[in-house]
Amino acid sequence: MNEHAKDPQEGRRTPEASGVDLARQALAAAREQARARGNAAGGKKRQQPGLRSGARADGRDPMPLMAALDRLRTERGWEMPMAVAGVMERWPEIVGPEIAAHCEPERYEDRELVVRCDSSAWAAQLKLLAPQLVARLNADLGQGTVRLIKVQGPGGRPKGYGPWRAPGSKGPGDTYG
Repeated sequence: MNEHAKDPQEGRRTPEASGVDLARQALAAAREQARARGNAAGGKKRQQPGLRSGARADGRDPMPLMAALDRLRTERGWEMPMAVAGVMERWPEIVGPEIAAHCEPERYEDRELVVRCDSSAWAAQLKLLAPQLVARLNADLGQGTVRLIKVQGPGGRPKGYGPWRAPGSKGPGDTYG
C-alpha cells in the first residue's frame, strides 16, 4: 500500500485516512443525520418535561397524607360521593337526635336522598320537614347537591328465599299466626 495517495484535482499527494480519521468522519456523518432528524446528537440529552424532578416543586414530590388524599379525591371526582357519605355519618348532627332516632338515610342517587322512617307518623313528619332539610343539606354540601328527599315508611321484613323454604309459605309471617 502507498503511504500517500494522489489527489486527482491538484496532483499533490495526501495522507491516506487512518482508523481514527474514519471514526471521526463516521461520527460527523451520524451527527449530521441526527440534526437532520431533529435530535440533539453529541450534546446533552434533552428530557421531556415532567420526567425528572428538580429543585422546584412538582406533582411527584412527597406530600402529607391528607394533601395526597385531597388531591386524589379531586382528580377522581369523588368529592360529591364523599360529601354525601359524610352526611350519612353526620345524620344525627344535621337533623337532630330525635329525628335521627326514628329516620335514617338509606341511599343517595341522582341528587335524591332516600330516607326510611320506623313509623308512618315519623314519615309524615319528615315529609313536612323535607324542604328545610334540603336547604340545610345544600348549605352543608353545596347548592344543588340534594334536590329532593324521598321519605319511605316502615318496610316489612325481607322475604327469606333460599333452599330451606317450605313450599307455599309466605315468609317469616307464617310463624306468627
